[in-house]
Amino acid sequence: MPTDCYYVDVPVRWSDMDAYGHVNNVMFVRLLEDARVYALRDWFGHDRDLIDDGLLVARQEIDYLAPMTFNYRPARITMWCSRVSGASFDIAYAVGQADSDVTYALAEVTLVAYDLQAEQPRRLTGPERSALAAVAGEPARLRSRSRGTR
Repeated sequence: MPTDCYYVDVPVRWSDMDAYGHVNNVMFVRLLEDARVYALRDWFGHDRDLIDDGLLVARQEIDYLAPMTFNYRPARITMWCSRVSGASFDIAYAVGQADSDVTYALAEVTLVAYDLQAEQPRRLTGPERSALAAVAGEPARLRSRSRGTR
């Protein structure tokens, strides 16, 4: 993970817990999505919104590393761009908390730039590529990669 990564603190809700008192695995996806909304706005500028322009989730992969429990502290979602191609890019994530060395999950999502009017993927623009390059880092160290399945 790059040392100067972008991060967002996202509240963990009591309702995010499962029957075992841990943040439910599905709620991790919500935490990532909430953080991504803020990141994209900051990365691409406050005067436009890549989400409104058209952006689809094509793939998500999460490694759950430790149980996260409710404790009134927000989750700190650290993120960076780990890959850029013609019409898509990956965002890597590490889920922790500001005052803890514990990483609860690592994740990566593939997003596709999408032309809503034409209803088809579109190429990333030069400015979009530059914005992603400014927050670039290595891919997340997901278990599937260590097994050579990806």
